[in-house]
Order: sequence, then structure tokens, then C-alpha cells
Amino acid sequence: MHSINRWLKGFWPAPMTVSLSERVLSCVGAVLGLLFSGWLCREALGSASPWLIAPMGASAVLLFAVPASPLAQPWSIVGGNLISALVGVSCAAWLGHGAPVAALAGGLAIAAMFALRCLHPPGGAVALTAVLAGPEVVQLGYHFALYPVGLNSLGLLLIALLFNNALRRQYPHQPFAHGNVHKTRDPIPRERLGFTPDDLDAVLEARGELLDISREDLEDILLQTEARAYQRRFGEVRCADIMSRDVQTLAPATGLGAARASLHEHRLTAMPVVNVQGELLGMLGLHELLQAPTDAEDVGACMRREVPTCRVDWPVTDLLQMLTDADVHQVPVIDEARRVVGIVSQSDLLAAIFRIALQGSGAAAAGS
Repeated sequence: MHSINRWLKGFWPAPMTVSLSERVLSCVGAVLGLLFSGWLCREALGSASPWLIAPMGASAVLLFAVPASPLAQPWSIVGGNLISALVGVSCAAWLGHGAPVAALAGGLAIAAMFALRCLHPPGGAVALTAVLAGPEVVQLGYHFALYPVGLNSLGLLLIALLFNNALRRQYPHQPFAHGNVHKTRDPIPRERLGFTPDDLDAVLEARGELLDISREDLEDILLQTEARAYQRRFGEVRCADIMSRDVQTLAPATGLGAARASLHEHRLTAMPVVNVQGELLGMLGLHELLQAPTDAEDVGACMRREVPTCRVDWPVTDLLQMLTDADVHQVPVIDEARRVVGIVSQSDLLAAIFRIALQGSGAAAAGS
């Protein structure tokens, strides 16, 4: 009985975690994309052929509602729809226009999309449309793959590129890459005790099914889940609790010799560069000094300008990945005006984790 109930629950819709703003943007994007795609075909073809075919509605769902999906990327929509249209037209030309031919066209389209790595669910509908549509499509023949299918796909893709990126929805989607920034064969520090990419690949291979999420995005979600679990386990220690407050800084006009001497004097590998108001401008470290141009005379000419930062109220667990996996050894703590109020180093983080572990083990011993 329990297995039957669990099976029946599979018919109940799963909860959606999509925000209201994302739902609205998805709807608006789909409307704009379909309107532009239909207008483009009408202007290019007049009334000589269909302006818009129904499968483009499904493509719009992917492009604007789930733009991070591997099935919604540019090659998926253009390649998937074009290949499926060619398969459908070929089946119709050789075998006729019956329902069995449409079914065969759908299956062959899926096989072709798998082979060419452009799986796009609406492609199956495009193949069926080529077989079962009316005389207008029959008269077009292989031109059907170019118009309206090709023009529709390009029109939707163009609007998706403009719309999603204008609203800071990265498209095409670029998964976050986890790698060893030091370019050695060692795994990054976090992976030496946690799960590794090989572990994830082995699990995915064992499942043997297609997931509508990229491997890199799945890995990032799992890593963030681990970080939240770590935060829950070790408490809410904030950056303000562990940061160094007497921060040694450099001015952008400081000479490189003086900067090198200051780093040596304070036994530091990097120092923040600030203006007279104390606002963060960059970081200067040993790497920047070694890579400085021969004509560079001051800190401002060779400092690193893209600097990861944190706030005083951030949990220290937010810095774990930043300070262990990347080429970052100190993170400046800034206020709302970007003034430097402290700095957290790898040593600070290590000491905090060690103290938390000791407190946890002490509490466990007292409880037993």
C-alpha cells in the first residue's frame, strides 16, 4: 500500500520555488519573442507561407522560463528545430503524411538531436508539423526548415539574447567552473574531504538518464548545500568576530619599493589599496609585484582592481570557498561606502574553524 501511495504522489505537481518576478519576466519575454518572431517572418515572407508555427510556443517556454536549461541554449534551439524540420520533411517526402510516419519522424528527430547534441523538446513537435501540416507546408518542402522554422528560431533566439541579458539573466548560460586556480594536479582544498567531480560523474553515469540541468550547475548547487549545512552545524560566527581591524593599507601613489618594504615589514602577502577616504580601490600582493610592468612606478599601476570583498555581518562560512578554492588569501571587509573596516585572512578563518570545532567537541564531552 505504501508503494502505491508513493506512486500516486508522483501525479501531484511538485512545489515551484520560482519567484513572482521571474514568472512575470518569463511571460513578458515569451510574448515579446513570439511577437518579434511572427513579425520577422511576415516581413520576410509576406503571405507566401506560415508566419509562426505552434512548436515555437514550446521553444519560448524554454528560452524565457528556464534559460539556464541545457535544452534552451542557442545551439539547442537552432540546431534542434532545423534538424527536426529536415527529418520531418524527409519522412513526409519519402513515406507520406500518415500518423505512423509522424511517429517515426518524431523518433528519428530525437535520435538526430541526441547525436548532434542539440536536444530541444519542441523539435519533436516541429518534425510532426512537417508531416501532418496542411498543403502550405507540403508546398514549401525543404524550404520549411529555413522558413518559417529557421526564421522563427532565430527571431526567438535574438529576443532571448537581448531580453535575458538586459535583465541580468545570463544567456547563453555559463555554468560556474570549479577548478584549481594554481594549475596543479592537486584537487582544490574543499574536494580533498568532500565529494569530488569524479564522484559526481560516477553517480550521474550510474543513473544513466538525462537531467534538465548542467553537470556544473548541479555541482554548484550541491556545494552551496554543503556550505549551508556547515553553517547550521557550526553556528553564526560573523566576519566582524574574526576580522583584523588594524588594517595596513597602501595609497595608489605609493612607490613599488616602499610597498614591497611595507609587505615585508608586516609579514603580509597582500595589502588593500585605498584612497584618502579609506575606500577600497584594489589589492597589491606579491604576485602583482612580480608581474608589474617594467615602466610601473607606483601601486596604482599594477594593483589588482577586481577584488572579492565581504561585509561585517556575513557568516564566515560564506568565505570558505573564496579563501580555499581561489587564488585569494585575504578578503577586505567593507562598509556601505566601500571603506575598509577590516580584513579576513586564511589564518583568521582557520583559527575560527578550529575554535568552533573545539567548542563543539567540548559541548559534546560535557553532554556525555
